[in-house]
Amino acid sequence: MSDLVSSQSVTAAPSIAILGVPFDNVSTAQAVELIERMVASRRPHYLATANVDFLVQSATDEELRHILLHAHLVLCDGTPLVWASRWLGNPLAERVAGSDLIPLLIQVAATKGYRLFFLGGREDINEKAVQNIRVKHPGVQIAGFYSPPFAPLAQMDHAAIRARIREAKPDLLLVSFGCPKQEKWIALNYEKLGVPVSVGVGATIDFLAGAVSRAPRWMQRSGLEWLFRLLQEPRRLFKRYVKDFWVFGRALLWQWWKLKGRSPLVRSSSRPPPITCPVEHQISFPERLDAATVQEHQATWESALAASGETRLDLSAVTFIDSTGVGLLIRLARKSRERGSRIVLVRPSKAVDKALRLMRLSDFFSVVPVDAVTPLDLKSAA
Repeated sequence: MSDLVSSQSVTAAPSIAILGVPFDNVSTAQAVELIERMVASRRPHYLATANVDFLVQSATDEELRHILLHAHLVLCDGTPLVWASRWLGNPLAERVAGSDLIPLLIQVAATKGYRLFFLGGREDINEKAVQNIRVKHPGVQIAGFYSPPFAPLAQMDHAAIRARIREAKPDLLLVSFGCPKQEKWIALNYEKLGVPVSVGVGATIDFLAGAVSRAPRWMQRSGLEWLFRLLQEPRRLFKRYVKDFWVFGRALLWQWWKLKGRSPLVRSSSRPPPITCPVEHQISFPERLDAATVQEHQATWESALAASGETRLDLSAVTFIDSTGVGLLIRLARKSRERGSRIVLVRPSKAVDKALRLMRLSDFFSVVPVDAVTPLDLKSAA
């Protein structure tokens, strides 16, 4: 088993791809448990709390898209995304807001002795946040906080920042540069930091410092927190929200239409079982790769992945794939990387090819097309 932590260790709920971004189907409590396991592993991980704005930005920012595709955990930080998952036939457990998750992690850190490091944001805001945290959680270990001089990502002194963090030896690194800068900084540096968990926290530090107020609970529960923030900062957020909801709404409707809408998450004995060939590390998929099929066979497919080398996924028989099926392929790619191996898509059908093109994922997978398969290809596909 890999030293890296997979969401499969906590839940068997299928992931779902929304506009090409894979979301792990976990609750807030399950996310905290996964992060605790990441800390215990002592291996570097990074996670993202993605909202609608993340998805809209990733539609034109290929670097951000690949960061989200390679993240060890992608959490749903937006009620509209929960609604979208229901519409697409695989309901996410709940909204896992970064502004809710980080205070819970701080509480766990105070209990278990984890060391925290705050990177980014204004120095006075960081100081106030740390002060408030120490008042609420006496004995919490703050390894440090640092607000580097503002500069574009390419002009930042990454080596000096890494050295400062390595010297502090935190267990959790909370980065507040704003999206997508914080995600790009983490992806660029996390493997060299020696920190088990790095996460972009956006405005959460402002909430912890009391510099910005959160929406009332009833607005959070009803999905109206965005409206509260808009009323607080109308000049900064109005154009962004209009663009986000327009782009997201159109793209979501297109995804739903092209992938034939809902496929209820129920078991069906009429579906043929998956065919696995562990010796050759090849998995052949049935005609329907939908939410119900993934729910039933995900564990089997994951266990059939090669521990090293590559696993070939034969998708030639697939005539229907939905957003959960695409989420499965991304999940298998992630789990394969965690094992130090890789997957190759062999003979993807027209349905699979259409879905990957729709979500702009064609370049994410290594593919052997149907008219190029030879015995040599099957052994050495790049």
